[in-house]
Amino acid sequence: MRNRAEQIENELLVIRCQQGDSEAYSKLVAKWQRRLFNYAYKVTGSKSASWDIVQDTWYAVIKGLRKLDDASVFGFWVFRILSNKCNDWLRKQQRRARLSDELRGRANNSQAPRADSAADSLEETIEKLSPDRRILLALRYKEEFDIAQIAQILNIPEGTVKSRLHRTLEKLRQLMERRQNG
Repeated sequence: MRNRAEQIENELLVIRCQQGDSEAYSKLVAKWQRRLFNYAYKVTGSKSASWDIVQDTWYAVIKGLRKLDDASVFGFWVFRILSNKCNDWLRKQQRRARLSDELRGRANNSQAPRADSAADSLEETIEKLSPDRRILLALRYKEEFDIAQIAQILNIPEGTVKSRLHRTLEKLRQLMERRQNG
């Protein structure tokens, strides 16, 4: 959570939602929609897929919100649902791509033109990382979750988050160096 006042507001909205307050649902969606979409878009790179994933996430939230025992963990809980939905989508895309490649033969591997700016270059390089690594970077640097929070969202030990983050940053550094050196 970004600050204590925001966390308290979220907790109150969650409690009101659990009590069936439809206005609270609308406020909760309005409050979280953009963040969830941005995360899904970072993972998928597709606006339409991101909106579908976010919609599926809200459906799961509505179905399961009454079972959430601690309103203070809503953010971690919703991001875990979203992460799972994104991973499901990525697996489905990988299966489709494999099938498509098998049917068409190998796809043309032409290179996209190089980016002019460092930010574009970084974004393009991040897109080359595996989905798991992109998810980790998005949670840490875009959503600004700390190591413990990421561990909760991904349901893995903190040490695993640290080591994966370290390896991801090292891989990103190597890819950027390769890109700059030609």
